[in-house]
Amino acid sequence: MKISILGSTGSIGRQAIEVIQKMPGFFDVVSLTGGSNIEVLRQQIKLVNPSNVCVKSENDALLLKKEFPKINFLHGDEGLIDIASDTTNERILVSVSGKTGLKPTLAAIENNIDVALANKETLVMAGDIVMKRAREKGVKILPVDSEHGAIHQCLSNRDEVEKLIITASGGPFRNSSIEDIKNATVEQTLHHPRWNMGKKITIDSATLMNKGLEVIEAHHLFNMPYDKIQVVVHPQSIVHSAVEYVDGSVIAQLGFPSMHIPIQYTLTYPHRFEGIETRSFDFIKAGRLDFEAPDMEKFPCLKLAFEAGKQGGTLPVVMNAANEEAVYAFLDKKISLWQIYEITKKMMDAHKSITNPTLDEILETDMIIRELTKKSTSK
Repeated sequence: MKISILGSTGSIGRQAIEVIQKMPGFFDVVSLTGGSNIEVLRQQIKLVNPSNVCVKSENDALLLKKEFPKINFLHGDEGLIDIASDTTNERILVSVSGKTGLKPTLAAIENNIDVALANKETLVMAGDIVMKRAREKGVKILPVDSEHGAIHQCLSNRDEVEKLIITASGGPFRNSSIEDIKNATVEQTLHHPRWNMGKKITIDSATLMNKGLEVIEAHHLFNMPYDKIQVVVHPQSIVHSAVEYVDGSVIAQLGFPSMHIPIQYTLTYPHRFEGIETRSFDFIKAGRLDFEAPDMEKFPCLKLAFEAGKQGGTLPVVMNAANEEAVYAFLDKKISLWQIYEITKKMMDAHKSITNPTLDEILETDMIIRELTKKSTSK
């Protein structure tokens, strides 16, 4: 299968390369994109020998071209879109972070290329537009998130679904007080008990905003109303998500915490093959499984996400942009962890939502909110 990886130097991208290395002869990597992490990208080029590579800056592109003269180097957002538009590809893994994934995803859809989507923001910002166009073009949007990958595997007839059950680990502060959360350091927040992820998604996991983004994503991916989507805290992270049907049957997907399985599933779909995690699961080792309701008082970001999703329009765009910029401010130690919620709520409360926004209106709203959030966190 001919594939390209957008965001190959990030956590998902690196694990995708590991999946590819474990399945020699199955994949032909057409292109890689790696932002500014040149050293990791350099090693990946040697491993998979792509035809095209996109980096963030023109200088990095020129530098790498000297080292790898046979490879076509591109740079910037236009380079990402060019790679996503390349019809040589049969599937594109979009694992870049933030709003950067939106335009390349739409470019792939326009060129009838199936998308393995590991970028929540694409659907949070423009889920109606993206999914409508994918349906019109007959393009598959295959979710890489373990939760949505689980639902995808458990879901058959949508008309018979009672609810989707999205599990959450609860993050590092599941048993902490609100006061502890308000005083949490960046280092404490980045110490996730179950998953090894990038910094931004790890912070979102600590506030449960990540789960809120997943709720909105699930709404769009599976065309499911919000009152049929439930979040359940499951600290062991063994049950990745489940589907309850109208007859009371519940079908769940299980596995020890590893992104290799959902990544491989989306890259080889609809077929399954042996991979890195084959024969890794053991019910005896899994032991007990606990479930509890999320505490909306301790984790109000989850409540914000449900509100934004239900109202729709540009409110999810505002929530996503404000949260993302506030997370970066927290990582830079400019604000506290709790202020991520406060700033996001303030931006949402002040916003007059646009119903059925165009792509231009979505991007303009995103830009405005990011600038306002940056100003509010720089004081």
